[in-house]
Amino acid sequence: MPWSEVSVVDQRREFVMLASKEGANRRELCRRFGISAETGYKWLGRAAEGQSDWMVNRSRRPHRSPDRIIGELESEILKWRDAHPAWGARKISRCLERDGIDPPAVSTVHEVLSRHGRIIPPPGGDRATIRFEHPTPNLIWQMDFKGHVPLGGGGRCHPLTVIDDHSRFNLCLQACANQKGENVKTRLVSTFQRYGIPNAFLIDNGSPWGGGPGNRWTEFSVWLLKLGIGVIYSRPYHPQTRGKNERFHRTLKAEVFALTPLKDLAAAQAAFDAWRPIYNSERPHQGIGMEVPASRYTPSRRPYPNRLSKVEYEPGAVTRRVGTTKSYISFRGNMWRVPAAFMGETLAIRPRGKLDGTFAVCFGAQKIATINLRERENSA
Repeated sequence: MPWSEVSVVDQRREFVMLASKEGANRRELCRRFGISAETGYKWLGRAAEGQSDWMVNRSRRPHRSPDRIIGELESEILKWRDAHPAWGARKISRCLERDGIDPPAVSTVHEVLSRHGRIIPPPGGDRATIRFEHPTPNLIWQMDFKGHVPLGGGGRCHPLTVIDDHSRFNLCLQACANQKGENVKTRLVSTFQRYGIPNAFLIDNGSPWGGGPGNRWTEFSVWLLKLGIGVIYSRPYHPQTRGKNERFHRTLKAEVFALTPLKDLAAAQAAFDAWRPIYNSERPHQGIGMEVPASRYTPSRRPYPNRLSKVEYEPGAVTRRVGTTKSYISFRGNMWRVPAAFMGETLAIRPRGKLDGTFAVCFGAQKIATINLRERENSA
């Protein structure tokens, strides 16, 4: 994957961060980042020696005297707020602590921001506080498009976003001209080559992930299944199911779109590339105890395969091949409908119960339809 000159510093920092994780496969990471092992170990050595200026411009300030003057402390608070206008008192307090400054109470930081006119009340009411997360990285990635954004020079930007459920680490942030499946596949391949593949994706029911009500499966989602990635569809009309991605979209809007004019797709991608390392490695995240997402993320141990493997079934499995012109299979003397996205594929028919006459129609391990012999009905 070629690196742009603008983002090479961020790429190096991300490599060192991931390679420093306990149990990291450093040679595999070198391959994914497109560098030699010699180069990778050289960067790690420099980082270990404390030579951070080549990797990030942010200064690491030494511990400060506890009797520093209030004006100086206020300047630090306002500096962080001015650099990141959407960040609140908790995030700024965490950044002060991380830079070796003993922070005042969060309420004091908030008071400083209010007194200097930096606080803008958020729209709407209180946010939901009940949260659920998967226990380790790469079990579930949430993927979606943030609604289109108009560009100053005309046209629209469709931001493609992918978030790891456990860590909130942003794996993909791409400025797309449309929401077509082939465009998404191209961007995801680069992401898979860098971070590996997840166990499953949580996605909504719209294009290109699904074909709409009653027709969830598309060529794109079948491609994911062939990669060994499970597909989990959220409840229709319930975006809160993908709450972490929705929360990321609100942050993206507040910290990029609300502050940066975007003339065209190139400008949008440049803004994304500049902000993404801040989100992953600098911005404290309230949902994970004011840590940064990078502190909780490690790359997947499942590498992206060079070619799709053929779906295989257990010995003795009842299988049927779907026709190439009609999406039906023959079973027990009847024709049963299956999603059109699986035309030309081989499916397995597995009993769901011993006596109730219902069967699951599966592509690999994924159930895609049901057959009910007793009522002569099926759903796809």
